[in-house]
Amino acid sequence: MSEAEARTLEALRAEGRRVTTARRLVVQLLARTSEHLTADELATRVHGAHPEIHLSTVYRTLDSLHGWGLVEHVHQPHGASFFHLAGAHRHLVCEQCGRIHDVPAAEFDALVARIRDVYDFELQVGHVALVGRCRDH
Repeated sequence: MSEAEARTLEALRAEGRRVTTARRLVVQLLARTSEHLTADELATRVHGAHPEIHLSTVYRTLDSLHGWGLVEHVHQPHGASFFHLAGAHRHLVCEQCGRIHDVPAAEFDALVARIRDVYDFELQVGHVALVGRCRDH
């Protein structure tokens, strides 16, 4: 079990929430992949491995985990939103090739602090992917 997976499951328990099979499987998938999975992809994978878990259960699970701050969904400009465990990293999307680059969350700390201090505004950089061009384009 990865550190991120263990930390997320422990956070569920600490808040008095049950670690259901669906919750455990969604957290496992997100913790153990470097892919940027959409809700549909997550639901299909969970249901494929555990047909007794209905697709709608996976969607509700994602909704709950997001509401509790344990999972983030990221909007990208020309594609479906994808999910990852909260706080791990942020995303840059190349507008030419569509590649998604993961960037440590700490890279944005100075910008978030400056926006807060200068504009009295709490920037939520985890909710969107920043768009630009990678070095290959």
